[in-house]
Amino acid sequence: MNAKLSAGLLVTALLITGCGGGSGGSGQSSSTPKVGLITKTETNPFFVKMKEGAEKAAKTGGMELMTAAGKFDGDNASQITAVENMVAAGVKGILITPSDTKAIVPAIKKARDAGVLVIALDTPTEPQDATDALFATDNLKAGELIGQYAKAAMAGKPAKIATLDLAPGITVGRLRHDGFLKGYGIQEGDPSIVCSQDTRGDQAKGQTAMETCLQKAPDINVVYTINEPAALGAYTALKAKGREKDVLIVSVDGGCTGTKAVQSGQIAATSQQYPLKMAEDGVKAVAEFAKSGKKASGYTDTGVTLITDKSVSGVEAKDTAFGLANCWG
Repeated sequence: MNAKLSAGLLVTALLITGCGGGSGGSGQSSSTPKVGLITKTETNPFFVKMKEGAEKAAKTGGMELMTAAGKFDGDNASQITAVENMVAAGVKGILITPSDTKAIVPAIKKARDAGVLVIALDTPTEPQDATDALFATDNLKAGELIGQYAKAAMAGKPAKIATLDLAPGITVGRLRHDGFLKGYGIQEGDPSIVCSQDTRGDQAKGQTAMETCLQKAPDINVVYTINEPAALGAYTALKAKGREKDVLIVSVDGGCTGTKAVQSGQIAATSQQYPLKMAEDGVKAVAEFAKSGKKASGYTDTGVTLITDKSVSGVEAKDTAFGLANCWG
């Protein structure tokens, strides 16, 4: 979930391929409707699971799937090129997790003007109605759940909070951060927030951010993280200082690695989201559009569940057995 631009090697990053149908894209009939999936990266387990969901739904729905991804989280240039290539290939619809929620909008407008249904997955564009529809986790709610959990788990003890965030200007990061504050019952600038650092959702950067925060405020006792890689980086830094058992870490995503970290006690709780469902529902919506001309519209909440083995009063949650049965990665 993050940022940078590069131009020269765009084609190698795109990896546009045909899926579904026994012999792949080249074996598809020209009458087979096409759907495109553009993710932020190919390697993030979240997007790997999303692609898996799209492949399954495309095969079931008799559609040809084209896929593309940026070289890194934030690679808007590759996503623009992917949109253009998919429109030229005659796709009926494009599913996209936008890396730059504002800069991608002109390319999306051109696609929609060409009659292509465009659905954002996971991350809304800015403005949200730049796409026909959004299928995503309610990221504000995801943050709110772990904020409520952290507040209840602290049981009235004064909090010294570190927020390990994503990066400036990225919608998902802002929504999760704001949701955490709302759930905890505080506002931006509250004195209980003693350190805030950006991590780009990266484990190594999460560790560095936590080290920086501990230098600034050694008595930190609550850590909010944008995702589980950042949470595991924070845990590593805390463990190096002998603080891993007395600091509450909460996070968002619900990947299998993160859920196992909840099970082992490294992370106290996480909000689990469901990328496979996002992609499956998105492909089904494009299939319906190809069949009937009916366009999906508005926002579809694909669900979020608090996962913890240390439940607290007043906050609904599922245990890690449920989390591991529904995780990804």
